[in-house]
Amino acid sequence: MRMEQMMKMSEFEIPTVMKHGLGIIKSIASEVEKLGVKKPMLVTDEGVVNAGLLRPVQQSLEEAGTPYALFDEVIANPPVEVVAKGSTKYKENDCDGLIAVGGGSSMDTGKAIGIEIAHDGPVLDYECAEDKKLIVNRIPPLVTVPTTAGTGSEVTQWAVITDPAREFKFNTGGPLVAAHLALVDPELHVSMPPHVTAGTGMDALCHAIECYTCHFAQPQTDAAALLAIEYCGKYLRRAVGNGEDLEARYGMAMAAMLAGLAYGSDSAGAVHALTQTLGGIVPVAHGPAVAATLPAAMEYNWIGDPHKHARIALALGVDIFGMNLHEAAWASVEAVTQLAEDVDSPTLKDLGIDPEMIPRLAKEAEGDPQTVGNVRDIDAKGYEQIYRDSL
Repeated sequence: MRMEQMMKMSEFEIPTVMKHGLGIIKSIASEVEKLGVKKPMLVTDEGVVNAGLLRPVQQSLEEAGTPYALFDEVIANPPVEVVAKGSTKYKENDCDGLIAVGGGSSMDTGKAIGIEIAHDGPVLDYECAEDKKLIVNRIPPLVTVPTTAGTGSEVTQWAVITDPAREFKFNTGGPLVAAHLALVDPELHVSMPPHVTAGTGMDALCHAIECYTCHFAQPQTDAAALLAIEYCGKYLRRAVGNGEDLEARYGMAMAAMLAGLAYGSDSAGAVHALTQTLGGIVPVAHGPAVAATLPAAMEYNWIGDPHKHARIALALGVDIFGMNLHEAAWASVEAVTQLAEDVDSPTLKDLGIDPEMIPRLAKEAEGDPQTVGNVRDIDAKGYEQIYRDSL
C-alpha cells in the first residue's frame, strides 16, 4: 500500500444489490415490485430489441400485469440529447422507475436519465467538475441488466455521457446514482458476436488492471480486481471462441461485475483517459478502443508498480517463479498483448484513427479526470507515445 494511501481516508461503498444466475431475468417483474415500482421505463437500444434480448424482460412484466414504457433510442457514446429525450418520455408516461437493458451505453443512459428526473435539470449540470452542481438526490429505482460482459456499469457509481458541443465525454455519478439492483443473467450474453465479446471482455480486463494498479487502489478493490483479471485470463478466449459456452459466459459476466466493483468511487487510469477522449471526438466504440490501447499503455505503465504488474502476470496464468521482479512485471505486458492478439483485437489504425489527430487527442487526454489515478506519471507526451504505439 502506497504511503499517500495511508495518509488519506479511503472509502468503498456498494449501493447496489447484485443477483446473478442462469435464467434469473425471468424474475425481474417480482424484483421491480419489491422496489415499489409500478410503471418502469425500459432503457435500451435497437440492437438489443432486434436481437430479442429485451423480450424476456417484457414477457416477465406482461405476465405480472406490470405496465411499462419503452425508450429504445440509446446509441453508442450516448450524447446529452439522447438522455434528455429519455427523460421527456419518462415524464410523459408517468413512470416511477427504470430498467436499463444492454451494454454500458444503455446502463449509463439509464443512470443519466435518473439524474435528470431526480434533480429536474440537464445531466450536463452534474458533470464531475468543480464548477458544476452536486448530485444530492437518489435517482428513481434503477435495475440494470447487462447484455454484454465488459463495462461493469451494472454496479458502478458512474455514467459516461457525451457532450457533442465540446466533443467531450464527461463523467457524472456517485453513490446516489448507482443502480438499486443489478440482475446478471449470462444466458443473455450467448448471442454476443465474437468481436463484441472480445471488445467488452478486454474492457473488463482493463478496468481490473487499471483499478488494481491505480493510485486509488485499496484492499477491497484489489481483491475484486485480481479475481476479475484471473477470470478474464481463464474465460475470455473461450467466450470468444464458443459463444454458447455457458461456463465461459458466466465467468466473463462475473469478471465484468467484479471489475466494476473495483472501480470503487474513484478514477482508473490512462487507458480510460485516452479512450474517453477518443470516443468524445471520433465515433468509435469504447470496447475496441480499449482493446487497441491497453497493451501499449501497460508497456508504458509497468515501471510505475512492478510488484503489482508481476501479480497481474500470475493472475493471468504466467509461471513467474524463477523470474526476477522486472521480468515478472514485463510478463504481464506480454500476457495481455498475447490475449489481445488471440481475440483478434483491432489497432487504432483498424478503427480508422488518423495519426494527424494524435497531438490533439494527447492534449485532451492529459486533462481527463482519469489521468490523476494512473499508476505512472503521464503527460501529453506520454499519451502521444501510447496512441502512436497503438496504431
